[in-house]
Amino acid sequence: MFSYTLDNKRYHTLNYFYKQKFGKKVFKVSLNAGFSCPNYKIGGCIFCSHQSGDFAGNPKDDLLKQFEEIKTMMEHKWPDSYYIGYFQAGTNTYAPVSVLKEKFEPILKIPNVVGLSIATRSDAISPSVYDYLEDLSKRTFLTVELGLQSIHPKTLEFIRRGHSLENFRECVLELKKRNIPVVVHIINGLPYETKEDMIETVKYLNALQIDGIKIHMLHILKDTPLAKYYEKKTFPVLTKEEYIDIVCEQLRYLSPSIVIHRITGDPKKEDLIAPTWLLKKFVVLNDIDKEMKKRGIYQGDLV
Repeated sequence: MFSYTLDNKRYHTLNYFYKQKFGKKVFKVSLNAGFSCPNYKIGGCIFCSHQSGDFAGNPKDDLLKQFEEIKTMMEHKWPDSYYIGYFQAGTNTYAPVSVLKEKFEPILKIPNVVGLSIATRSDAISPSVYDYLEDLSKRTFLTVELGLQSIHPKTLEFIRRGHSLENFRECVLELKKRNIPVVVHIINGLPYETKEDMIETVKYLNALQIDGIKIHMLHILKDTPLAKYYEKKTFPVLTKEEYIDIVCEQLRYLSPSIVIHRITGDPKKEDLIAPTWLLKKFVVLNDIDKEMKKRGIYQGDLV
């Protein structure tokens, strides 16, 4: 049996990590603090609907109201839990430190909040923000989530990522130097990438000794540049079976100590063009479990 799980998974689950660290159930409360994104200057990433954080709170509400409403809803499923304030929507370090303090500090004062998770980009953290994040990390359990999507320059250029792999690497190393855990987002199924390309991305991240990863399948969403490209010049979209095969192999190249924060996505039905199999999230999760068991493989068994 794999060591880093409480529910017979063959990979290091976030649920296991939180329970080992805090001794009880922990869930994230997704917040929308109204941050923009530096990449909007060039139109944003081609897959982005400019609505990142679809499951975060209502941006029209103040953060404390958002937090209370989402917490109350989730406590019906998980009573007697701890909470992590998850600044999910937008680029959550794209502002002066004074603004960040206005957003982050009130959440830390909420009873049973044990940490913050801050989603951002590697090109949106200034030296003063690094210093503030380091200070935060000494006062609470802080995680910084960085979007990368792929390590391949041609892909980064095609998706209009807006920063280089080297910029990302420097950011990860700076955060780790300050003892701040780093979780990285990647996307499988980006146009024209092969299975080998996607595996190379996780090998690179494993060598960087990241702390956690979120693996997504490419969503083609309505009203995005990618949707227009898809309509004019359709590119192959991974089948569910292809995605599962790739994820199973990727996990084998990730150290068992790396926490798997996400292993598939759950787009909104009304926004999704393709692939429609993503709408059955729990089927995908269960099929990954079945395939890993069938192959007799575990996270990190090729490291």
